Order: sequence, then C-alpha cells, then structure tokens
Amino acid sequence: MQLRFILVGLFTLCLSGVFAQSKTVNLLSLQQLEKRVSNPDTVYVVNFWATWCGPCVKELPNFEQLQATCKNKPVKVLLISMDFKSKLNEVKTFAKTRKLACDVFLADKTNDQVFIDGIDKNWSGALPGTLVVNTKKHFRKFYEQEFTYTELNKLVQTNQ
Repeated sequence: MQLRFILVGLFTLCLSGVFAQSKTVNLLSLQQLEKRVSNPDTVYVVNFWATWCGPCVKELPNFEQLQATCKNKPVKVLLISMDFKSKLNEVKTFAKTRKLACDVFLADKTNDQVFIDGIDKNWSGALPGTLVVNTKKHFRKFYEQEFTYTELNKLVQTNQ
C-alpha cells in the first residue's frame, strides 16, 4: 500500500516537472519579427537581451511589469534573446526559472550584423536594446539603453 502511494507521488512529481518545463521559447527570424509587429492595432515593445548580459537581466522585470499592466490594452511585449542558437535550452531554462510571462524568443540569425541592421541601421549591437513599433502611427524607434518601468510605461503611453 505504501509503495503504491510512493509510486503515485513519484509519477505526479515527474509529470509536474514535464509541465513546469513547458515555457515555450521559439526561434524568430527577422522576417517573422517584422510580420509579427505589423499589426496596426497594437503597440509592440520588443526587448533584445541575453542571458549573459547583467543589465539585460536586471531590466527584464520592468518589461514583465509593463506587459502585466497593459494586459487589457493593445500593447504586446516581446523578449528576444540574442544568445547563440545553440543556447536554446539554456534560454528556455532561464525563462522558466525567471517565470517570464511575456512571449520569449531566441533570435534566428545566420549573420548577427544583418539581423542587427535589419532592426535599426544605427544599432551598434550592444545590449540591452528595445524597439517600439506602432504601425498605425508610423512610429518605429530603437533605443540602445536600459529602461526603468516608469520610462517604459511613459514610452508606451506616448505612442499608443
């Protein structure tokens, strides 16, 4: 009888581990990103970060808070990791461990410079970086800096 309870308990733990690892992190190409941010009814805040970038990791909660604050508004936050594609599993683990609720992607790039230039010709490639897009207002601006929640919220409010 005790063995049965132990086996059921172990089975439950195994299943919960499988579901806990289900944070989806997909590859996203430049073309897919452009298509995704083209909806004119939504303001997109796209943060470019990396797991190894201290300032990036520090500001991620600000993007999470922005998405939570704007959950009933036409605002979408996308987190795009610039880690190498070979680090996909590490990015998934990072997103799961940090309990990131925003949509998380890994940049699908064969050439870093082509991807960077496709986002903004003036981007040096330094991280963190953030792109704000509102196609209805013909607004597209890239920021090569860290953001506080207050700065992000103001940026969204002025571009809605």
